[in-house]
Amino acid sequence: MMRIYTHPDCLDHLTPPGHPEQVARLRAVDRGLSGLPYARLDCPLGAEADLLRGHPQSQIDRIRHATPDQGWAQVDGDTFLSPGSWNAALRAVGGACAAVDAVMADAGRAFVACRPPGHHAERETAMGFCLFGTVAIAALRAVQVHGLSRVAVLDFDVHHGNGTQDLLWDQPHIRFVSSHQMPLFPGTGAASERGAHGQITNLPLHSGSDGRAMWAAWEPVLADLRGWSPELVLISAGFDAHRDDPLAGLNWAEADFARLTRAICDLADATCAGRVVSCLEGGYDLPALATSVAAHVQELGRPTDDR
Repeated sequence: MMRIYTHPDCLDHLTPPGHPEQVARLRAVDRGLSGLPYARLDCPLGAEADLLRGHPQSQIDRIRHATPDQGWAQVDGDTFLSPGSWNAALRAVGGACAAVDAVMADAGRAFVACRPPGHHAERETAMGFCLFGTVAIAALRAVQVHGLSRVAVLDFDVHHGNGTQDLLWDQPHIRFVSSHQMPLFPGTGAASERGAHGQITNLPLHSGSDGRAMWAAWEPVLADLRGWSPELVLISAGFDAHRDDPLAGLNWAEADFARLTRAICDLADATCAGRVVSCLEGGYDLPALATSVAAHVQELGRPTDDR
């Protein structure tokens, strides 16, 4: 059965009124998942040893010490800490790592429904609503703990995963692919950014483009990945490429998220016994987030024979 990892602590990461990365996002995700067959599991707290795979001790301590006892502390122009943010971020990391351990044990699939998101968090800089590089840390755990030599990290959030790219820049065993609107925050993600070993692929998309442009970009990359034969696939699942999202200008629909998810699952079925771990990133129109997550998770949970 499809696993969903989440935790009530992720509701305690509070942001100021009007902030798009809000508690209501997780409630929208819960609405989207309502009625779907899955096993709901609590995320453990992420271990410091896992945080250290992606961030130096000084950065971990910086976030820990900046977490306020009350109110908010501001990390940058749009990234905030509240008293519950530390544990929420640890649950996100712990959930991603626990999901990797689980699918490596029995070849299932998992979705990690946590916040804050993580793909903008660079090694020494928290930014873009993100504190720790959740998916990159999970990928590094797969390599360093499970001994994998080919891990694919696929990011379809509308914003470039600059943090994931930073954490994985010199990792020869991990291929990172990001599609994203460009130009747009954070300003990185040009096709020329290839990583220390040529293992990074950026797929910039023009504002106003739709699912056809998405598929034209992703289809050849997924075919190439099939030849590379990843042993595990991780997804940074942002749903802010939806046409209703207020923070960007792509025109994807729920069917586009479903199509891409289906193709990623087909890749995993062909190469790694279906092992996929997907982690929530962006998505800021609440109704669109609910329906897009539902489309994504339905495809993740669909048996291979039904795809």
